[in-house]
Amino acid sequence: MTREAARVQRRSGIALWRQIADRIRLAIGAGEFSERLPPEVDLAERFGVNRHTVRSAISALVQEGVLRAEQGRGTFIERKRKLAYPIGARTRFSEGLQGQTRDRRGILLAHEVVEADQTTIEALGLSEGATVVRLETLSEADGRPISRATSFFPAHRFGNIEGHYAETGSITSALKAYGVPDYFRRSTVISARHASDADLADLKLSPGAIVLVTVYVNVDPDGKPVQFSETRFAADVVELSVS
Repeated sequence: MTREAARVQRRSGIALWRQIADRIRLAIGAGEFSERLPPEVDLAERFGVNRHTVRSAISALVQEGVLRAEQGRGTFIERKRKLAYPIGARTRFSEGLQGQTRDRRGILLAHEVVEADQTTIEALGLSEGATVVRLETLSEADGRPISRATSFFPAHRFGNIEGHYAETGSITSALKAYGVPDYFRRSTVISARHASDADLADLKLSPGAIVLVTVYVNVDPDGKPVQFSETRFAADVVELSVS
């Protein structure tokens, strides 16, 4: 990253410390910092800001678990092993993390029945004016939040799916209660963005954190759509593996 590219954009609407935190993440990902961050004074010169702003960015990344500060020694890159989450024809949260974590569970955060918007209508093959059950869920592994999802199910077919999910913590089990013995991933679109305020709170991330986003449609064995979802994964905790 050149010094010109590293310098922050003022009056952009994005806090300077957040821009610096993003650039430090990129530099770590690119292998520019092997083990330890350069001194704050060097980073301040690199990004064209004062040391206080650099310190705020480092503090956020320490809170997020990207960096580790050691008194009298400096700031080090925290090389934690990421969880590998496979994306394939039969993507399942519990099965995907099996062998990497001991305990996995899903938590129902909120639910409501709403009229489907145009995107959801097209994804689930519904008629205009159809209603869907909207679930907000949180998935944890070994007590650590891994992902937060917003899912839609056709209300005429899965009218009380929130009750089954709340009881079992499993989409697979909830669908089985409605006579769907298996389901398959029809499509997945993957992207990345800054976490929203809700995702920051539920995934226990610091402002400016990046989430990996999967938008997908699951279908039953007959090819009929049963679920349209967007799941956000903490990028510093999970890496997605597409097969």
